[in-house]
Amino acid sequence: MPTVAITDYSFPNLDVEQAILSAAGFELRSGNDKLVPALQSLVAEADAVITQFAPINADVIGAMQRAKVIVRYGIGYDNVDVKAARERGIPVCNIPDYCIDEVADHTLAFILGVTRQVVPNTLHVRDGKWGLVPALDQLRTLRDQTVGVVGFGRIGREVAARLGPFKCRRLVHDAFVPADAVRAAGCEPVTLDELLAQSDIVSLHCPSTPQTKKLLNADSLGRMKRGSVVVNLARGDLIDTAALVAALQSGQIASAAIDVCDPEPIPADSPLRSLPNVIVASHIASASPKSVRTLRETAAKLAAMALRGEPLPNVVNSVGTRFA
Repeated sequence: MPTVAITDYSFPNLDVEQAILSAAGFELRSGNDKLVPALQSLVAEADAVITQFAPINADVIGAMQRAKVIVRYGIGYDNVDVKAARERGIPVCNIPDYCIDEVADHTLAFILGVTRQVVPNTLHVRDGKWGLVPALDQLRTLRDQTVGVVGFGRIGREVAARLGPFKCRRLVHDAFVPADAVRAAGCEPVTLDELLAQSDIVSLHCPSTPQTKKLLNADSLGRMKRGSVVVNLARGDLIDTAALVAALQSGQIASAAIDVCDPEPIPADSPLRSLPNVIVASHIASASPKSVRTLRETAAKLAAMALRGEPLPNVVNSVGTRFA
């Protein structure tokens, strides 16, 4: 019986995946050990592999003797060595459209939370106090802000659309999206340097690639407006964490709102856990009952499609999608 291996998962169980794969006549095997030797053992005889956060590096892929597909639970796939998979002729699929609304909503919650200083005032009241906290000059009207959106894919576009009714100026940088498409969405296409220099709020919605890792670093943060805001719901390694902490402590960056960080979980002694000008969430922006079920069902269905030799959607490493 063909086997699907799930390397790791954060769900209470795998009932959703089990139901789909069993009905298709496939066996499910799973683990939650992210160490390379355990992963190699699990995937060695698997006909399809589904992964969440485990490092599917060249050594793990090299151990795959029968895999016809690697499916990533999620939009990003930076934990999978797509080059090594391509060299082995194994397609890698992501799930690019399962949480668009959730992440876009969460981005707006972060932006409004920061501009209206929701968390500091809540904590002030919970401490038995009352009054205007923080200072008046920390409260912003979103209509008066320039928001820079880095990355204009599905989520970036939805964020820009949600910002529209607030009547703020919207700048967009995405080297792969035509300027006319950005203008058609009511936004202004700009270079990254222009976006950093002009934005009051910078919101990241691009993938993690060699070109975007540490996109915000000591140099680029220093080129932003003093007192600007950083929002990140994309990938933690888009920001140099130490540089962000330094910028927050110096006042170069007024505040940050992050759902992702490098590393994760954020270390217990990290200033990001205690700085008053930071809103932190534990990588939950994509979550809702609907989105998580869609994610899990789609991953299982993609694995089943590969095992049946059907064409695969969402292949991110340019490997053919038909199998004999």
